[in-house]
Amino acid sequence: MMIRRHYWFSGRVQGVGFRYKAYYIARSLGVTGWVRNNWDDRVEMEAQGTGEDLDQMVQMLNEQHFICIENIEMETIEIEEEHSFYVK
Repeated sequence: MMIRRHYWFSGRVQGVGFRYKAYYIARSLGVTGWVRNNWDDRVEMEAQGTGEDLDQMVQMLNEQHFICIENIEMETIEIEEEHSFYVK
C-alpha cells in the first residue's frame, strides 16, 4: 500500500551529502518525492512509497558516513501523483 510521509531531519544533516544520498536511495527503492535544505539547519523531505520502502530509506540514510540524524519529525500526508524523486 502506497503512503506519503513528510519528514524533518535534524542533526548533522546539511553539508554532508544528505540530499544527494536521499536522491540515490529513493531512486534505488522506487520512492518518489523531494528533499531540500531548510534555513533552520534541518532537511525536509516528502517521500512516497510503501511503508517498508520509506522505513528502509530512512534507515539507509542513517547508516551513511558523515550523516548523523539526531531527530526525525514525521507526519503521514495525502498521496500525490508523481513519478520521480528530486532535490529542491
